[in-house]
Amino acid sequence: MSGEPQIAPRPAVRPKGANILAVASGKGGVGKTWFAISLAHALAGRGVRTLLFDADVGLANVDIQLGLTPKNDLGGVLSGRLTLNQATISLPETGFDLIAGRSGSGNLANLPPNRIQMLSDDLTLLAATYDKVVLDLGAGVERTVRQFAHNVGTCLVITTDEPTALTDAYAFIKVVHAERSETDIRVVINMANSTREGERTYNTLNKACEGFLKFSPPFLGVIRRDNRVREAIRHQTSILTRFPNTEAVDDVEAIAERLLR
Repeated sequence: MSGEPQIAPRPAVRPKGANILAVASGKGGVGKTWFAISLAHALAGRGVRTLLFDADVGLANVDIQLGLTPKNDLGGVLSGRLTLNQATISLPETGFDLIAGRSGSGNLANLPPNRIQMLSDDLTLLAATYDKVVLDLGAGVERTVRQFAHNVGTCLVITTDEPTALTDAYAFIKVVHAERSETDIRVVINMANSTREGERTYNTLNKACEGFLKFSPPFLGVIRRDNRVREAIRHQTSILTRFPNTEAVDDVEAIAERLLR
């Protein structure tokens, strides 16, 4: 695709689970979890009833980035001690609800496909009580990641301009599109030096998708590089709370607006 990247139109028909937004990446280190938190916060700030679900297998860290030590988490659900609803905690300071993951546990990765499907089905039922659910997937293309991605309305693939990040983002798009071609995949470019540079990065990824997959994942937006992102993470606080008037926040807010149109 040449010229300006095109923003994805909203599908005319919204199937069951369409309000679930999965945030994915081909590799770690591209700001996936930070973006999931920031997007959930931006949606909640618009009066959208939002749930953030941390499904990052073994490396769950939403609670760490937010400075939380939740009593209940996904581990209690997997053990059968809790339902998803019972594992949900409210965060008045950000306005969204959270189901925390279980960091350092391989339980979710080792679950059989039918158990993952049951968990995904339970999440779909819980999602019906929210306007939007933001699902923070694990990095990579492991079976559990793909299975969760197949049961969402929209999959947001976040990447940067680093060659390895672009290569892995392409690999994720290739696998998910091959397994379920109707999946609504959209691309977010993070840590770009400028909006124009971010658009060029998207065009590079899109050219590979068009050339080899005959598929063009729509462009959702660019998040500009901002040193205050790291500082907010260091202070275990959402950037929308600590530094609300920054370029990165403006960009996340713009993406939230596009998703709600």
